[in-house]
Amino acid sequence: QVQLVESGGGLVQAGGSLRLSCAASGRTFRTYVMGWFRQAPGKEREFVASIACRSGGDTDYADSVKGRFTISTDNAKSTVYLQMNSLKPQDTAVYYCAALQSYRGSYSLPASYDYWGQGTQVTVSS
Repeated sequence: QVQLVESGGGLVQAGGSLRLSCAASGRTFRTYVMGWFRQAPGKEREFVASIACRSGGDTDYADSVKGRFTISTDNAKSTVYLQMNSLKPQDTAVYYCAALQSYRGSYSLPASYDYWGQGTQVTVSS
């Protein structure tokens, strides 16, 4: 079992920055991919970014955040980060980190992930 705890959310003005952290514990050695998703009220959970924990650390980003957000990991600390720059009001959502340990077809689909954190609120004011 893997436990994930997000932190770093908060209130920021448009154009500002936040850095989210996700600390993983438990059987983390079996994790292949870590992802960030977000969910706004009344909307489905959507993919934000992912990073491979093996095989070179390949990354992927949603088009809506590419060039503004950066995902990274510190394997020694079993932590994944999401640096968010140039934030926009439409980035407002609860942000979740997730761990994939068994491939299910796509790294951008929530159903592919095995473990989830409780989420951290990000609010961007105009």
